[in-house]
Amino acid sequence: MRAGRLRQRVTIQQKDTPVSQNDYGEEEPTWEKVATVWGAVEPLRGREFLEAMREGAEVTTRIVIRYREGVAPEMRVMVGSHTYDVVSVIEVEMRGREMQLMCREVL
Repeated sequence: MRAGRLRQRVTIQQKDTPVSQNDYGEEEPTWEKVATVWGAVEPLRGREFLEAMREGAEVTTRIVIRYREGVAPEMRVMVGSHTYDVVSVIEVEMRGREMQLMCREVL
């Protein structure tokens, strides 16, 4: 892995146990910071769709970081003002050096 491509600060978060409620009484998870690491953010695909008579958009993004134990699909990633849900975690070549987080941007 070339360290020069890891230029952005990436914050990995996981759901915290206490759940807060919004004004409508719906439960909203609270997020706790696990780590802040250097990464490369690579948008792969974007699409627009119509769902339940409402327009939506989805951006699929790959975030490359150095290998870190404990990163799982139920986590999320913050890069600047952008929030991404981790869909899958790929350990490149199974060598414990690099991970690819396949993510979907939360809009």
